Amino acid sequence: MSTGDVEKIGWFVEAWSRFTAALVTIVLVCVGLVVYQPALGVVVAVGLPVLALAVLPLLPRATRRADTQREKAGRATELASDTVAGLRVLRGIGGEELFLDRYRSASQEVRHAAVRSARMWSLISAIQVLLPGLLLIAVVWYGVQLARQGRITVGELVTVYSSVMVLTYPLRHFEEIAMAYSFSRPSAKRAAGVLSLERATDTAGSRTAETPSGDLYDPETGLLASTGRLTAVVCGDPDAAGLLAERLGGHPSQEGTAVLLGGVPLDELPLDSARTAVLVQDKDPVLLSGSLRSLLDVPASGAVEPREALAAAQCDDVLAALAQGSLDAADPMDARITERGRSLSGGQRQRLALARSLITDPEVLVLDEPTSAVDSHTEARIAQGVRELRAGRTTVVFTSSPLLLDRADRVVFLHDGEVAAVGAHRELVRTEPRYRAVVTRETEDEAAPNGEADLTDVLAELEEIEEKA
Repeated sequence: MSTGDVEKIGWFVEAWSRFTAALVTIVLVCVGLVVYQPALGVVVAVGLPVLALAVLPLLPRATRRADTQREKAGRATELASDTVAGLRVLRGIGGEELFLDRYRSASQEVRHAAVRSARMWSLISAIQVLLPGLLLIAVVWYGVQLARQGRITVGELVTVYSSVMVLTYPLRHFEEIAMAYSFSRPSAKRAAGVLSLERATDTAGSRTAETPSGDLYDPETGLLASTGRLTAVVCGDPDAAGLLAERLGGHPSQEGTAVLLGGVPLDELPLDSARTAVLVQDKDPVLLSGSLRSLLDVPASGAVEPREALAAAQCDDVLAALAQGSLDAADPMDARITERGRSLSGGQRQRLALARSLITDPEVLVLDEPTSAVDSHTEARIAQGVRELRAGRTTVVFTSSPLLLDRADRVVFLHDGEVAAVGAHRELVRTEPRYRAVVTRETEDEAAPNGEADLTDVLAELEEIEEKA
């Protein structure tokens, strides 16, 4: 939209100025001809509007063909983008030729649509050339008859002929404004749709700007995160967990239910206060390009130093990798991070994003699968580091990792969008089969009479990992 659509809208604005000047020129010349030589001036004054309006019946069909071409071109571009993004996977499964055939087919559809659209605009252009020529012939023929009858002089005929010749250039702008309108109308609709969007939350807020504190409560699911404690949330549906994480950040659900912080609905707070009170780190956080120092330069309370946050997120190897990859940075904090952190692994990006969130030190920190890309030993150390650094602050972690769950003060299990069980991790593993199935990924066959023995093995393995960490 910021490139193609805006350019088309700009074309229409530019063409409109030329069209306005052309229209004024035509009106003035027609009025002058009627005054100068009424007999021929009337012919020109009547013929020019006919020329200008002659292509109107063809414009709707030309617009539809242009829209069809753009629609097919958009689908082909999406297909090409998806193919390039998944090229490595396609090569692995041998699907390159299949997607190449699909793109060939989509490309041919675009070509056929473009040819049909070009034919229509060629017809309109031909009419815009043909009709002024016919008008010129009619004016000359009628002027010759009037000259033979002695009603006008040859000089007056030449003057009218020259004036009609001058008008053939302004008439071209009628075709241009028609094309510009047809191509820019869909673009203008898309731009207007985006510009008319409003925030789902009230940015000004209906309450004071004071940051509330207290328990975080979601009336829709019954989730309660006690103040100053680390609460882990287990949800079998990752998509539902992501939506709940967004709602905890102050985005109301479709039913309009708002999350309460200390009894205050978050959607009634000014946007700045709501963001200060609750920070949500989603499952796929984005790292901006620049130095590590600028990445960690975020609005914060000042209570957490960058070094402390990096240590809690276990970023020592990340700092070493950045220092090794940067030749001119003596301090790892000055090392450059590429766009979206592409030079780092998924686990390294995830830990840097976690450190950035810890630095902000919000009243409530919501983390959605913050350790899904790290190994178990690092995950155990991160769990302990986050617990110690966030002591006295409210932290909500969406996870199914036993290592994180075992470090939580309280575990909440959600089933079918509602709180099904609350307790300690080891207690829920023993007493809640549905919770155990989500955490241990066991199947119905595995959840048999031998489940108690298998559970003992899992807990023993968990303790062994913790000791090594």
